[in-house]
Amino acid sequence: MDVYQGAVAALVPFLVSERAYGYAAASGIVLAASLLSSVVQPLFGALTDRRPMPWLIPLATGAAGLGVALVGLDAGYAATLAAVALSGMGVAAYHPAAARLVRVVGGPGHGAMSWFALGGNIGFACAPLLVVGAMSLPGSAGWWLLALPATLGIFLNWRPSSVRSETPAKPGPAPADGPSDNWPAFLRLSLVVVVRSVVFMGLSTFIALYVHERGGSETAGAVALFALFAGSAGGTLLGGRLATRWGRVTTVHRAYAAAVPAIAGILFLPLPLVYVCAALAAAALYVPFSLQVTLGQDYLPTRMGTASGVTLGLTVSIGGLASPAIGVAADATSVGTALLPLAALPLLAWTLARRLPEPV
Repeated sequence: MDVYQGAVAALVPFLVSERAYGYAAASGIVLAASLLSSVVQPLFGALTDRRPMPWLIPLATGAAGLGVALVGLDAGYAATLAAVALSGMGVAAYHPAAARLVRVVGGPGHGAMSWFALGGNIGFACAPLLVVGAMSLPGSAGWWLLALPATLGIFLNWRPSSVRSETPAKPGPAPADGPSDNWPAFLRLSLVVVVRSVVFMGLSTFIALYVHERGGSETAGAVALFALFAGSAGGTLLGGRLATRWGRVTTVHRAYAAAVPAIAGILFLPLPLVYVCAALAAAALYVPFSLQVTLGQDYLPTRMGTASGVTLGLTVSIGGLASPAIGVAADATSVGTALLPLAALPLLAWTLARRLPEPV
């Protein structure tokens, strides 16, 4: 599923060169995918709290793949926005249902969620390679090739979704002797994830264009994007191990501190080292990813679907809302200059995360 979130970012350089989009217009593509997702994903989370909907997983997978494939019709900028919005809605519908199911099946702890997040990160990492391969094919064949992972996902999820069952969660106040929802901690965590989202979405949207601006080819830009997404997969696995040693909250705020020099390296070091710094920055930003999902679920134990929808949806997708602002700044100055604030933002996430409570 997450291959389609990565595919939208990977398509930006091709849309800029083939359809003559400016940086602001190209970042609007990412915004279209994120905006609808950010609005409806918490709603899907609330629905899954009331009634399990495992059938939503294959349906959402199909919508995500179809939306990206329809971008290839090139029926105008508005139609392109609508197509990526459809893909974003598929992503929005998928994550709360899937994340809730993972926690129910995986039980307490963060091991199962780490593997779930790893699968998504592998999809992110494969997206640039899939897009480059698809765009090398003549005509519309490449665009329909982009729908192939969704077809496979529907096949793999359809039968399990038809037989899977779980006891619906009952939202509302927790029993007097049971766990209670900690809304202040959850809201602070949501702010942390928003900041992280702005940084990662900004990098994933513009790093390929940044490499091209520094003299690299479109393939070099795709390699940088691949390094960014591959680093995220390593960071997810590392996050689970570090959390076992340090605890989730400590791991989260230390990871954000480590992200600052890595992002600075992308902007100030020579081009070959940009790939290394991209992988390190992504690893630092993804160490907290699955930990923040389980923290959110533990802060709202009676509303796990809602917590998943916010930590995986509203606060993640909202990072795409900042992309047009970065695009406008890039049009007015340069991509490198527009990305400079991203090196400082992890310090804000570090400050906020240090005051999060560790659930018992």
